[in-house]
Formats: sequence, C-alpha cells, structure tokens
Amino acid sequence: MQKGKPRYVIKRTATGLGMVAVEPIAKGTRIAEYTGPLVSNEEVEKRKTGKYFFGVNSKWSIDGTPRSNIARYINHSCRPNAEAIISGRRVWIWSRRRIKAGEEIAYDYGKEYFEEHIKPIGCKCAKCGKN
Repeated sequence: MQKGKPRYVIKRTATGLGMVAVEPIAKGTRIAEYTGPLVSNEEVEKRKTGKYFFGVNSKWSIDGTPRSNIARYINHSCRPNAEAIISGRRVWIWSRRRIKAGEEIAYDYGKEYFEEHIKPIGCKCAKCGKN
C-alpha cells in the first residue's frame, strides 16, 4: 500500500500502539487497507475473544489479527480523523480531514465494538482521555 516515503509510523500512543502521520495527509486520501483472512461471522461468534474482526457483510468478516495488517494499529476515536469504507469484501481507511504530521490516525470503531470492548475499560481517545 505504501510506496516511497512512508506517510505514517507505528508507535506507542495513549491507547497502545497506534498509527501516527509523519507528514501531512490530505483530506480524502486512502491511508491503508484492513487485511487478513476472511472468516464466516458464524466463526467470529464462536471465537468471541478476537478484537481484530472487521465485519464486511452479513456473512463475512476480516480477521485482522496478523501483524502484517498495518491497519490493525489504527485506534478508535470518538472524534475521528479517518473512516473505514467497506468495498465488497475489502476495507479501506480514508482520511476524513487533513491530518497533521505527528497526529495519530484514528477512526470510530462503531457502537457495537465500543460497547463490548472500549466502554468497560473507558475510552482513552484524545477526546475522552482528557476528561
């Protein structure tokens, strides 16, 4: 996905490892693809412990567990600067606005994920972590 000079690095952030822009990223830029094997949603329900499943439709999810899935390092934010766009069985992360160099790239994981995984421990995104 990334050719030439990297636009981001993976480093420690307030919420764990995260993706941080090393140069400005323009609004409407494709940043990364969320990759991994397709698994049935039935299998996702059986596993129940995975944090890296990304549902693409009513039958399939992407298991984003492999570390080669660079998009797995994009953290949740209640005030996101990026968004996940599902295209068929693929998921792309796009910038919603201009992202400054040094800024963490983040998108909203959605209500279901938030309620199950984030709310019980408290949201630590830039918006909520300052409270």
